[in-house]
Amino acid sequence: MITVDEAQALCLELVRPLAVETVPLAQAAGRVLARDVRAVRAQPPFAASAMDGYAVRDQDCQPGAFLTVVGEAAAGHAWSGQLGAGEALRIFTGAPVPQGADRVVIQEDVSRMGGQIMLGDSFDKGMNIRAQGADFEDNYRLAAPRRLGPSELALLAAMNAGHLPVARKPVVAIIATGDELVMPGEDPRPDQIIASNLFALKAMIEAAGGHVRMLPIARDNEASLTTVYELAMGADLIVTIGGASVGDHDMVAQVAAQFGLQQSFYKIAMRPGKPLIAGAFGDGTPYLGLPGNPVSAIVCGHLFLLPMLRAMQGLHDVLPPVRRARLAAPVGANGPRAHYMRARLSEGEAGREVSAFDRQDSSLLTVLSEANGLLIRPKDDGPQPAGAVVQVIPFL
Repeated sequence: MITVDEAQALCLELVRPLAVETVPLAQAAGRVLARDVRAVRAQPPFAASAMDGYAVRDQDCQPGAFLTVVGEAAAGHAWSGQLGAGEALRIFTGAPVPQGADRVVIQEDVSRMGGQIMLGDSFDKGMNIRAQGADFEDNYRLAAPRRLGPSELALLAAMNAGHLPVARKPVVAIIATGDELVMPGEDPRPDQIIASNLFALKAMIEAAGGHVRMLPIARDNEASLTTVYELAMGADLIVTIGGASVGDHDMVAQVAAQFGLQQSFYKIAMRPGKPLIAGAFGDGTPYLGLPGNPVSAIVCGHLFLLPMLRAMQGLHDVLPPVRRARLAAPVGANGPRAHYMRARLSEGEAGREVSAFDRQDSSLLTVLSEANGLLIRPKDDGPQPAGAVVQVIPFL
């Protein structure tokens, strides 16, 4: 059996960045920017008033001074004149500051009397002007690759980028396998269970920027598996769930070999998730065979599937982030495989703390639903007391 680190490296060797496509800005949320984007104008594109008040010459700002109001400027409505000595322009937030003005006196520091204003005894210390290009200049570049969230989309909109070069969404074909499975909402026999992990993985893939092709459940026979594999071909990544062990009914790898599957590895020294397979079909399509137990499949999804999807979209640093935390309660000794324990991370007085759940069986979805991270126990690690510093992976 290989280590988790070795398995992650082999999984990433199977994938390559996908092609680039151009999409409208309004459709770019969650996509990965594939090429740098350059601003076509500065932000703000002109010196803008930061407050409601009066644009004036700073040298005219004397307590009690009278200034003549010569016009008005609002956001989207610039005043075209030039401000002279002893003059003021009524101005509102976001409006262009006129030529000749270098200060905005806020309206609370001014008394208006018809066509004149009188300055008060004291002024706001700031000049209340946002300089042209104060946020970014017209040569600013937003560097790729990066996943585009709300902040990035706002920035790109301000850069006047109407269309964006993004990585194509990876198409992932998911195949749940097993005679014991039925879909949610069906009427299972007493000896059947619901295909629950299928929907967790679908949600994880979509949150990571992928597009899911959810295929029919493959039964434990060659004909059914062959049919579903045929349906899966053409995807960017094929993922099976279950049937990866060595039992008489576990035929997933056997049938996959008929489609040219070359295995990179089988089995990893971890729990949950030992019976993991990765490889590539004859046409180069990467393949990941996840364990059937729900928690095993989902934990392996975090450790192996999501990094593959990130790499396919051109991202760097694709592995899940490993952080440090202090144990809130002691844990016992670990065995010969690394253990990724479902855990609850929290912020305590001394920083990040972690508590492992008492029950760690790989079938317990209720425990997983309460967890917000994984506590990593190295193989053969001895018992650790409360307060010991350990490694954790937060669920992002």
